[in-house]
Amino acid sequence: MNGIMSRIITVQNYPMKKILAFSGSFSSDSINHQLVVYTSSLVKNDVSIVRLADFEAPIYRNELETESGIPDEIQKLRLLFDDADAFIISTPEYNGSIPAGLKNTMDWLSRTGGKIFQDKPVVIMSTSHGGRGGQSILGHLSAVIPFWGAQLVGAFSLPKFSENFVDGKMDDEHKIELLDLIQNLEKELT
Repeated sequence: MNGIMSRIITVQNYPMKKILAFSGSFSSDSINHQLVVYTSSLVKNDVSIVRLADFEAPIYRNELETESGIPDEIQKLRLLFDDADAFIISTPEYNGSIPAGLKNTMDWLSRTGGKIFQDKPVVIMSTSHGGRGGQSILGHLSAVIPFWGAQLVGAFSLPKFSENFVDGKMDDEHKIELLDLIQNLEKELT
């Protein structure tokens, strides 16, 4: 009984941290969303997975914000960002850069007051069917995301998605690398 009680006390003294996970892709069959779901299953803390497509907003323009204010969906998303203790993001590379939907969402979130990621830990990832696994976007995003208020913990690239992620399982080599990155994220939350 004492062992059970001490475990309960430990859980009460150290509440689970909340991680918000999402893909930068608005595609319903996104391989980057699949990577987010898989990665979330490896995390010990509480993870909420969202799709940015569920928080759509018009293309940001200052005039539109002045006329209509912040879209309701962006305000809802901002509440999720406020509630999160950390973030996991996996995004595709579109023409060597950030997908327009992801960038537009960040532009709107930047207008809600304060830094987008509020100096919280963030892991970024990318995957593709090609041999580089979205490395160009990871380089680009690594340079940009600190301006959005992210404490970048690290980046992960999964090349050749259809070869290295089969039947919902990642190959051992890449899984070890991903587990190390997740462990570093969780250290930031203690």
